Amino acid sequence: MRPQALLVLSFGGPEGSEDVMPFLHNVTRGRGISDERLEEVAKHYEHFHGVSPINAQNRALIEALRVEFDQHGLDLPIYWGNRNWRPFVADAVRQMRDDGIESALVFATSATASYSSCRQYREDMAQARRMAGDGAPTLTKLRHFFDHPGYIAAHAAGVQAALAALPGDAARGARLVFTAHSIPESMNTISGPNADGLYAAQQRETARLVAEAVHGPGASFDLVWQSRSGPPQVPWLEPDIVEHIAALAAQRIHAIVVAPSGFVSDHIEVRWDLDVEARAAAEAHGILFARAATAGTHPAFVSAIRELIEEQLSGTEPRFAGTLGLCGVECRAECCPAPRRAS
Repeated sequence: MRPQALLVLSFGGPEGSEDVMPFLHNVTRGRGISDERLEEVAKHYEHFHGVSPINAQNRALIEALRVEFDQHGLDLPIYWGNRNWRPFVADAVRQMRDDGIESALVFATSATASYSSCRQYREDMAQARRMAGDGAPTLTKLRHFFDHPGYIAAHAAGVQAALAALPGDAARGARLVFTAHSIPESMNTISGPNADGLYAAQQRETARLVAEAVHGPGASFDLVWQSRSGPPQVPWLEPDIVEHIAALAAQRIHAIVVAPSGFVSDHIEVRWDLDVEARAAAEAHGILFARAATAGTHPAFVSAIRELIEEQLSGTEPRFAGTLGLCGVECRAECCPAPRRAS
């Protein structure tokens, strides 16, 4: 059956101080993380009055998509559901069922493959259908877009604007530092058969393509990680952005542009880990710092989402700029399994 709607599926975030701890409990359910530890994380949210930017940015993306759909004659209503906070995905799927939607496409706001950025969203979709019960629509997840030309163009525009924001001639020779959310090394290496390190490889491909869009073929860049969590005995992808800034200071780097290329839109991790902690680290080392915008509602990214939909609706030829090939078209059941939790 031809899909009759689009579901935007995202992580979710609190929209007030009273939401923060319940939200963090949802995020960490089943992981045995103490309230004491969660209260430390909650302080990051309270720095921004308990409001994560992600819900507002998803609303803005949905409005931009509606305009894009109207301009291209795409007649698809848009629904929105989150994994961890209102509006929850199960409620969105129930609403689709009640509205008579029998089949829908799903755009998940994560560009790459891994358990948390792909497989877990597929689990969310399956659970939401179970909760909706009889008549729940079939859900088809759109492919990964880490190397879609529109996604690359949006991040490249953010990097160019950040370079232009550096004072004087500091942009000349400024180091491009790309960041993505760190994950456990085990999650990176179990993405699927013959795909060791798939998550990191896709993040590096995004960074390479953006750097080359800004500075040309062979452009140099660094890929580092941020927002690590979990017990210290579990290895996560490194180096961390703050540690990397110290290393750049030792190399006498005078200016950096930090681009959160692993993020579709601003999360609290982007605002806290980069705009607060990484910026403070750079200032402490005397390094000029500019942070590039995420893809957000950049027109090239909004158009890219429409193109992903048209691939499914009309068989439009997929566009991708990198060398890794398409990912997420038909995921095998064994791809991106959940990592083993530390005991």
